[in-house]
Amino acid sequence: MMERKELLMTLMIGVLLLTTAVQTVALAGLNSGQVSVSAKSVAGSPASTGSPSSGVSTGSLSNLPSMVGGC
Repeated sequence: MMERKELLMTLMIGVLLLTTAVQTVALAGLNSGQVSVSAKSVAGSPASTGSPSSGVSTGSLSNLPSMVGGC
């Protein structure tokens, strides 16, 4: 029984280290400015649908508290 717990703990630590390594590589990519965005993530993001590409309008700034659930 103890061997299964040790194996599970070792496996979980391995997954944690692998996740940390992947996140480190992703963070290094962000710092160097080499971020690749897949078409799936762009299509699924709510900010890309219906938002103006020229920037933020002043009308949306006045509605900001209601958009984020403010008072």
